[in-house]
Amino acid sequence: MTHEVPADTMRPGASQPDLTSLVVPLLKGVLYREEDAAQWAALMQLQPRVRDYVAVLALDLVVDEAEGYAFLRSRQQADDGAPALPRLVRRQPLSFQVSLLLALLRKKLAEFDASGGDTRLILTRSAVVELVRVFLPAGSNESRLIDQIETQLNKVIELGFVRRLKAQADGAGGRSSQEPVYEVRRILKAFVDAQWLADFDQRLGEYQAQLAASATTESDDA
Repeated sequence: MTHEVPADTMRPGASQPDLTSLVVPLLKGVLYREEDAAQWAALMQLQPRVRDYVAVLALDLVVDEAEGYAFLRSRQQADDGAPALPRLVRRQPLSFQVSLLLALLRKKLAEFDASGGDTRLILTRSAVVELVRVFLPAGSNESRLIDQIETQLNKVIELGFVRRLKAQADGAGGRSSQEPVYEVRRILKAFVDAQWLADFDQRLGEYQAQLAASATTESDDA
């Protein structure tokens, strides 16, 4: 596959993209085309060199040109008795609640893509609450439920899978709504694949069975 090189980089004497200025941000997080078009264009030009550079660090460069994001992923280390290399891209254990939210957002993104509409999935906080509510015990305290989901959303935002947006006009005279609005970032598709969802669906089935058993017990005791 070939990439178009911006015209200004092809002229004699034009400044060339700097490899370090690409690798350092990638080590810190995800590079999005929509957020930094110049960095994205530089990555397209220097992609082979970036791959070679990060390979020395036991990292792989993952680029999705269709969705417009790039990130670094740690390579799987061979189990040959060799000393393990330090991990530059840290792993974070996720609670069941955060995993549940990620799975539900991933499924919502798949449904959204199948509808063939806009490319940006934007949800209000109440819409996220409704996604999660069905998997929680009946009669959950509403205010406590919202607080819990906001805490989980903040964690997902920290992980880079959701972005908080500014409040939008609600259509009643253009007044600004106070309800938080979120965009589900498309990089979620790269981390939550079909196998992850299948494994999580099994755990979710077990969790729902526990909820049903608990509800039956409470009904018998009443």
